[in-house]
Amino acid sequence: MIWSLCLGLAAIVLGAAFSVVGGAVGGIVVGGKALGNELAAWLGALYGPLAGAVGVIIGVGIAAVLF
Repeated sequence: MIWSLCLGLAAIVLGAAFSVVGGAVGGIVVGGKALGNELAAWLGALYGPLAGAVGVIIGVGIAAVLF
């Protein structure tokens, strides 16, 4: 597989998008009952990418070096 700039950017964009969705779902699961589903989803979507996007960027950087 040939690693390219377009593939790396696509991985970062998709990883960031999925971290937003995962954060929203995790927020509903964890805090939906206490805060309400909508607020918990907003907060999860806000704070989910803090770790998810950074992890994706680090992973793309490592993959770019290795491949």
